[in-house]
Amino acid sequence: METALTGLDFSPDINMARYLQNIRRFPLLSQEEEYELAVKYKETADKDIAYQLITSHLRLVVKVVSKYKGYGLPLNEMIAEGNIGLLYAIKKFEPDKGFRFSTYALWWIKAAVQKYILNSWSLVKVGTTAAQKKLFFNLRKIKNNLNLMDDRELSDDVIKDIAQFLDVSEQEVTDMNTRLKAHDGSLNIVIDNSEGDSGAEWMDFIYDNHPNQEEQLSYRETVNYRRKLFYKAVNVLNQREKDILFKRRMSEENITLDDLSRIYNISKERVRQIELNSIRKLTRAVELMQ
Repeated sequence: METALTGLDFSPDINMARYLQNIRRFPLLSQEEEYELAVKYKETADKDIAYQLITSHLRLVVKVVSKYKGYGLPLNEMIAEGNIGLLYAIKKFEPDKGFRFSTYALWWIKAAVQKYILNSWSLVKVGTTAAQKKLFFNLRKIKNNLNLMDDRELSDDVIKDIAQFLDVSEQEVTDMNTRLKAHDGSLNIVIDNSEGDSGAEWMDFIYDNHPNQEEQLSYRETVNYRRKLFYKAVNVLNQREKDILFKRRMSEENITLDDLSRIYNISKERVRQIELNSIRKLTRAVELMQ
């Protein structure tokens, strides 16, 4: 999909005015044209068709990004992320569901831009739940509507109203408002003290509590020793015990008792018993080896 744009000079990394001029040469599509192209792409995955759909909506990406100027992030990078969202929209779009492609693409573009903002606005995550993300992107707008764009604290009544409107706790509103007022600072900022000394940076006052090289080496040796013991001890298990134990405790996938009960045609309780018994056998084997 990404190759649909290969070789074209409308990357937002170039001069922004030139980029905007470049994308204006691509014609907008009518609803009928969108539908016909989307159907053909769904059937053929033709890159030329994808090219037409993508280039006709590059201005939509710019329009979406323009609403996020206030976050102080590079426009070209936000546009690039929005273009990636547009590529995903092409791949996922189902034309027979009755929606315009532009309407569907709008969601993917906004999601890509908002994800970039959340990941880039601060080194510390500012929104992890859907409610917190909604709060992050709406608090600034609400404050603007209430003419509260200075850095003063919000009154209790305002906090309560915002919390009810966005369905979050009052504490979350207070915390997010504090986060939006305070931006990340550099650890290399020079500190001037009362005695007039200069040259010291915040970095100089950070205590490093990480283990030193000797402690790290000792830890690695201990880990390697325990790993060797484990792989020797695991031989006391039969194949079914190994399989159940590895799938339940060492697999990246979420393997449930119900999944394994169907695989082995036994009850979930029996799977649980085998898992626990395998752990006991391994523990005894490791103790005997030490």
